[in-house]
Amino acid sequence: MKRFNRPESDTAAPLVVQVVRQYAPGRGGLEDVVANLSRLLLRRGFRVRVVTLDSLFRARDQKLAEHEIIDGVEVVRIPWKGSTRYPLAPGVLRHIGDADLVHVHGIDFFFDALALSRPLHGKPMVATTHGGFFHTSKFAAIKQIWFRTVTRLSALAYRSLLCCSRSDLTLFFRIAPRRAVLVENGVDTEKFAGLSSVTPQRRIITIGRFSVNKRLDRLFDAMQALNGVSPGWKLDVVGSPSDLGEEDLRGEIARRGLAGQVALHIGVDNAEVRRLIAEASLFASASEYEGFGLVAVEAMSAGLVPVLHPNDAYRVLSTQHPGLCLADFARPEECAVRIEQAFQALLANPAATRDDMMAGAAVHAWESVADRYIDVYRAALGNRVPPQPRSLPA
Repeated sequence: MKRFNRPESDTAAPLVVQVVRQYAPGRGGLEDVVANLSRLLLRRGFRVRVVTLDSLFRARDQKLAEHEIIDGVEVVRIPWKGSTRYPLAPGVLRHIGDADLVHVHGIDFFFDALALSRPLHGKPMVATTHGGFFHTSKFAAIKQIWFRTVTRLSALAYRSLLCCSRSDLTLFFRIAPRRAVLVENGVDTEKFAGLSSVTPQRRIITIGRFSVNKRLDRLFDAMQALNGVSPGWKLDVVGSPSDLGEEDLRGEIARRGLAGQVALHIGVDNAEVRRLIAEASLFASASEYEGFGLVAVEAMSAGLVPVLHPNDAYRVLSTQHPGLCLADFARPEECAVRIEQAFQALLANPAATRDDMMAGAAVHAWESVADRYIDVYRAALGNRVPPQPRSLPA
């Protein structure tokens, strides 16, 4: 990253302002989606600005640079107050005045505030749902009331609601049937391509924020149960603190006597993640809720065999890719058996299994998904979409 200098560009090219609560140097599925979409929009002739909050949720007191250029994308960071669940940042309005299109990521303050203020700014807008705010069952009744009232009203201000999974489409179709469209998340299938161990290993990796809904406790239960099925299994937990911190997880690991089997890798870079993937054969996620399952597809691109809790998103993913293994992590003994079965299937034909995983991941590559976004932008912008080829070479 380097200090901010506004990029020189064709001012006639349409400017898409992407609004998202967290962005680089933060890491996660939401940040990856916005970063990859921004990169591809630049290559297709758009100008792009990302407006985000001026600190990361995990380090709220550490203010980030107000302006930067990251991988060619202008990034503007604004102050915020309130809860991380609904961060208040009215300063967003100061950075969309020259936008041709505003693309909001997530159903949060930005989604509601930009909808409420649309009579003032008048910008055409689209939004990507990213699972809404139903990632956990906490405050479920209040969330349902808010969704059926405030979210329904806010949705009227958007040309399209881009649902990143079929479960999101089902959910948002209830409140915005004319606006909800399916545009599943793109996946960077090159980042970890083909990295999994060529020789099958009883080693599992899981990647993601340390959030309650990820149910790492259940994954640890399954690891404990694996000791009674087939000893020698290892688990690498890669991620960054969120609802849960490092001490929380170390306590869960210690209580189960898994210190020699489970390793935490906190805030590591992609080079270290690649090294860990190269030692593994399986990917696991016990998550109760996913908007799409992006990390599972990234795991497939590496040749890892995913073992996934059957939430709505993972059920859909398994219908698209039969080689995935669904296992109920609420039942650790049964889950342990399923993990060993997935390993035995890999052991029977490792090369073909890895190839099948990688081929399945390719369906979700960003190049083709970006074309869907362009179609939505075209509907919102009309003739202002650049006449670029639909899929450009890297």
